[in-house]
Amino acid sequence: LTSVSHLTLPSSLSRVPSLLYPPTMKLACAALLATSAAAFQTSSSAPKASVALHETKADLEALAKELNPIVGFYDPLNLAEAEFWGAGNEATIGFLRHAEIKHGRVAMFAFVGYIVHANGVKFPWAMQMDGSPFPSETNPPALWDAVSDTAKWQIFTLIAFLEFWSELSTDTHKHYMAGGKPGDFPDFTSGPDGIPHPVPFNLYDPFKFSKNMSEEKKASRLRAEINNGRLAQLGILGFLSEQCAPGSVPFLSGVVQPYDGEPMAPFVTNYMGQAFGSN
Repeated sequence: LTSVSHLTLPSSLSRVPSLLYPPTMKLACAALLATSAAAFQTSSSAPKASVALHETKADLEALAKELNPIVGFYDPLNLAEAEFWGAGNEATIGFLRHAEIKHGRVAMFAFVGYIVHANGVKFPWAMQMDGSPFPSETNPPALWDAVSDTAKWQIFTLIAFLEFWSELSTDTHKHYMAGGKPGDFPDFTSGPDGIPHPVPFNLYDPFKFSKNMSEEKKASRLRAEINNGRLAQLGILGFLSEQCAPGSVPFLSGVVQPYDGEPMAPFVTNYMGQAFGSN
């Protein structure tokens, strides 16, 4: 999940900067969820400001104290002083901040999704047009293996579109490496300069519940989201590590089911090569 480089788009969208086992499982899930009850506090989608946001190492140090006063600022790789792709330090900090928020959001979805599937929760209707039902597997990675490649690529296509849209820089939405707000997802725009059909809801706050929320409350919720995202990353990686290497996470031993499959299967097949006779 990295920034897009020099996309050619029409009109105002043309500026893109460079870049389990129950009940044991249920008890474990309850313990983990209790530590992150607010795991889905969404980030703020503040009014589009005309003043560019440029954060420095000092800003990161101050934010770190607000996020975790005990750990504080921890940067063993000295990334806060790096300059990726020659874009400058402030652009690099914007990239790193956005990357952490984005990966935290993905991990929160993955963590909750893992728990849901491990407990056998699924939709009652057919999964595919041919009537194929949702798999009944309760081992999340194995369940993923049971999903058809066609369905997987539909998921990947949606992810690719959201990634593409999140990288757009317009007059009303600056790119996070060019003074924009890290973690802010641009509103869906319909019309000649955007999506060629009406899109009534945005990804963030589709019903505009936070329309009148104060800036202080938005900032507080974003800090909560960052902390919950960090916890979710540790949580989902802990689940998968124990599944693939039993005993690696003692707390989860006997709680999650072992897995010896290939979760990256859709990317193992050389589809492009097959068209030219290669495997």
